[in-house]
Formats: sequence, C-alpha cells, structure tokens
Amino acid sequence: MPISSFAPLARVLCTPRFLSRALPVIAALFVAPAMAQPSGGPYGPIPQTYEAPTSGTVYYVAPDGDSDAPGSALSRPTTLESAIARVVTGDTIVLRGGTYRSGSLQLNQGITIQPHRNEKPVLKGTQVATEWQALRDGVWRTKWDKLFPAGPLGWWRREREGMRTPLHRFNNDMVFVDGKLLKSVGWEGELDEDSFYIDYQSGHVYIGFDPKDKLVEITAHDIALHRPSRTVHGKASDRKGPTIRGVTFTQYAYRAIDIEGKKPSTTADQEPTDDPVGVSDPADHGKEVVGTTLESVTISFTSRVAGYFRGDGLTIRNSLISDTGTEGIYVIGSSDVLLERNIIRRNNIEQLTGYYPAAVKIFNQSYRVVVRDNLVLDHPHSNGVWYDVGNVEGVFANNYVEGTQIGLFFEISKGVVVAGNVFVDNDQGIRVLNSAKARVYHNTFLDSPVLFDRNERSAQGDHFGWHPRTGPDVDERDGHVFEGNLLTASEGFDQPLLRFEQPAALCGRLTQPMTTRVDGNAYVRSTADDKPLVIWSPVRGKECQTGYSTLEAFRKAAGVETHGKAWAPYHGTVFRSVEMRRFELAQQLPGMEELPVASEALKATGWTAAKQLPGAYPAAK
Repeated sequence: MPISSFAPLARVLCTPRFLSRALPVIAALFVAPAMAQPSGGPYGPIPQTYEAPTSGTVYYVAPDGDSDAPGSALSRPTTLESAIARVVTGDTIVLRGGTYRSGSLQLNQGITIQPHRNEKPVLKGTQVATEWQALRDGVWRTKWDKLFPAGPLGWWRREREGMRTPLHRFNNDMVFVDGKLLKSVGWEGELDEDSFYIDYQSGHVYIGFDPKDKLVEITAHDIALHRPSRTVHGKASDRKGPTIRGVTFTQYAYRAIDIEGKKPSTTADQEPTDDPVGVSDPADHGKEVVGTTLESVTISFTSRVAGYFRGDGLTIRNSLISDTGTEGIYVIGSSDVLLERNIIRRNNIEQLTGYYPAAVKIFNQSYRVVVRDNLVLDHPHSNGVWYDVGNVEGVFANNYVEGTQIGLFFEISKGVVVAGNVFVDNDQGIRVLNSAKARVYHNTFLDSPVLFDRNERSAQGDHFGWHPRTGPDVDERDGHVFEGNLLTASEGFDQPLLRFEQPAALCGRLTQPMTTRVDGNAYVRSTADDKPLVIWSPVRGKECQTGYSTLEAFRKAAGVETHGKAWAPYHGTVFRSVEMRRFELAQQLPGMEELPVASEALKATGWTAAKQLPGAYPAAK
C-alpha cells in the first residue's frame, strides 16, 4: 500500500521507545504549506544561548558552589539555595550546567532563573543510594530516611477502583536505576529487576537486583520550587511570578513546581484544587501571583503532577512535560493563560484508575485559557487537555493530539472555540459534557469520534459538592456549533463519527437539540456498512436518541447538515501520508467545496481566507 494511502494507524506509535526517537522527526514533518495547522513548530525546548541580563543583581550558582560566596562572578559561584534566599524582584539567578540535587526551594519574588549561556542545569529530587544489604533470593535493601507515603484523595472510590489500582501506587516515592524508573510492588516476593518495594514501618527500600556498578537514585524531595503567596526569607510576596528558562526538573516526589493562590499549598493527601472554593468572580481569584512564565523548560518523572500553576497571566511555552505519575500541567483558578508549542507526553504512567487524569488539566473557574499549537502525544491511560469545572471562553487551536482517551474534554464549562486541530487515534477526539456554547470549527479527526452529551448531574447531592454550580445548569447545556470539520475512519473503524446524546430521563425535560448549528462537515469512511455514522438526540422514543447510517437520513430527520457531505465507502487517498503524520488533504475529494469560516475561527487559527475546505488544513495539495 503506498505511503499516501488512507491506511490504518500503526499502534507502534504509542510505544515510548518509538516516540522518544521520533518526536524531533514528527515535529519536523509538520512543516507544511503556509497557513497549515499545526504550525510545524519548533515544539518543546529550543537549544539556545542565554546571555546574562544587564539589569538587577545577577547571582551565579553551581552544583559545587560555596554558600558563603557572593555569587557575583562566575569564578566564585554560590549555591542555588543561598541565591534563592537572597534575591529580590528584578534579580536573575544564572545556573552553571550540572546536576543540582536540591528541593523545597521557596521563592516569592518576581525573578528570572536561567542557564549560563548554553549549559544544561538539571534539578533532581533524588539522592544516590550507596549502602545496600544483600538478602536472600536476590533481594537487596537500603535504609532510607526521606520517604513520601501517601494515600488516595478522599473522593477516590475504593469500592469501584480498589481491585484495579493497588494502594501502594499512591505513595509518591520513586526509584531509578541508571535513569530508568522502577515500578512499585506490594511486597518483597513480587520484586524483579524492574521493580521496588518500600516497607514504610521500617524505612527500608527493597530492589530485586544487585546494585553493584549501577546508579540507584531514590526520591528525597517532594518539590523543586515552591512559590508561596506569603512571606519567606524575611520578604513579603511581590505578587509577581518567576520567569524560568532552559532548566530541567526531574525525579521529584509529588510535583516539581507549585505556584500558590490564596490557599496554602497542600500535602499529597489534601485536595490541591479547591482554590477558589465555591463559585467565585474572576476578579476575586488568580491575583496572588501573576505572570509566571516557563520557556524551554523540561519537567519529567514527577510522582504526581508536573506542577500546580495558579495565577493570572501564566505562560508556558516551548517546554517538554513528560512521564508524570498522574497529571502534567495543572492550571487552577487562573485567567488569561497561554500554553503554546509545548510537547506533553506520557502522563499517568502509574496507571491509576478512578483519578480522572489529563495531560493538561484546566480546572476550577479559569477564564480565557488559550491552548495553541501544542503536541499532545501518547496518553493511553489519560485524557489529553481537559477544561474541567467552571471554565469560561477558552481557545483550543492548532494542536496535534494523538493516542489519548479523550483528546479535548470540555466539561461543566461555558464557551470554547476549538479550531484547526488534528486528532488522531484517540478513543474520543472531543467530548463536550454538561457545557454550553462549545464552537467547534475546521478540525481534522482520524479514528477519533466526537461526542456532545448532557445528563442530569447538578449540584444537588453531587459527589464533588459545589463543582457543578460553577457551570451551566441542566437546562442551559446547549448552544454548541459544529461546522466545517473533517471526520474520517480508516479501514475497520466502525464507530459513529459524531454523537449527540442525553439519557432518556431527560427526554421530557430537554426537548431541543444541544446545538445551534451543525453544517458543512465532511464524513469519510474507508468501508461501507449499516452501522450508524451519526447518533442524534433528543428524539421521540423510549431511548431518546437514534442512529443514522447515512448522512442523507441524518439530514432529513434532524434538519441539519445542509452543506455536509459524506463519502462511504471511499477507496481513494485522503491524506498526504498517515504514516508520516501528514494530514493535509492529498486532493480535493469529489464534490468537496470550500465553505465560509466563522470570524472567531479565523481569529483562533490565524487563517485569512474567508472560505476554506473542511478540516484543519485550508487547501488540498
């Protein structure tokens, strides 16, 4: 079969080994014709040379620095801990390359942290374990006095998930051998060369191999950098977030970075996301620490999340977030946030169930959060980007999302523009649940169905208390738009490509569609069958919804898709090359026409032509 054919996806792309080699290639392959979406990068950290600033005080630090040294010159660097204690707003900390085994650094000033020129500083939350005792059956152990036992949060349901997620997985300790993360097990008898066990009563760490001539690292810090909103080091908070460039954070128990709001940062057993608590005006939250910026930062192998980020004006750009225990980037109660050109891959590596993880979680009444032109890859045990609870007027544009449970999840929120994205091989490309005014324009979907649904969930008796009150009420979950999208199914993929669903219990109460407009979408199947192409609700009948196997039947029954087109079966070439992740149209399909693009979609994508073909790429080549 030629590489430009419309072929099934190779599942090998979801393996970590492949992706670690292929990410630079994938990013390069997105360099496509002008105005194509996504942009083609560069994505992730950009190698560069950092010059020392000429304003403010500059502190030079090194892994072997002298804490009593002033740090005013490269020849006499101080320690990172000492510099953090001294800086004030406008200062810069310049890090020499090397490994800093440090953590629990507290900073409340608007400063810059960056490398010296092109050197590569790495902050590690582990210490090296050197004292081991040999036991029987190939088991070794060491005494360790910096352990981080933890349990699930109070809302986790053991009666539902305890048989799938053992409780020891919630502990935050990690063990690495020659850089490879080991997996925790429940007792000594389960050990092998890829696992570890911790006896928290005695304080021993056990491994199933001889540690001689191996680098064994065990977590010793649960955080790298903590930005409190209170006084530290004798200085009141200036309410300005730090700027961090070109630094790597890795191997921290719990999280690497924590930016506080009004509520103090929590321990691993406490709820970290209820800030604000209850329904809040955006003028009343997100103001404690404003303007945090991360550029070309790498965060990897954190036991829970890469970081909790609170505060308006947050920017995370060209960074790599990888291999986190549950969540990646966690934005809480913040407005005017920008996430762009990042690579976010492989979170929930602990495979916790019942924890609702996402590569990016935008949570609790965040306003105007823009997620633009990112790569979200390889999340088989996690959702991609999740606007969750009370978020307002987000923008999700020009992203590439592959290998997630739900690529974009918009839940209990009001208003989002979703345009110019590519969704590949996700259990669901987009899900819009119990929300209002999601406007979805000109996206490309391959084997990634789209679901709009609503149910009876309200604040009355809800498991999460006040959360549903932050979004639209049951009878306000409507106003969605779905226009100009390209939905494709490869050979053997027979799920409905588009679904609008509500339970029968709501049929008598909610009789109008969730949508304002459904039109101009293109549906392509490699094979033809009598299974539904589209599910539609509400309709009369016991089940409140029904399926349509052809676009003509859907159009006639629902009165939508006046300008929509379907090709089923279609045996021609659709994309330039699925195998090389080139999702520009290889050719204009028979009868496919350009359609008007909504002004807000033009603004989100950066397109200039008022008419475009369906999908994320405006022209066929």
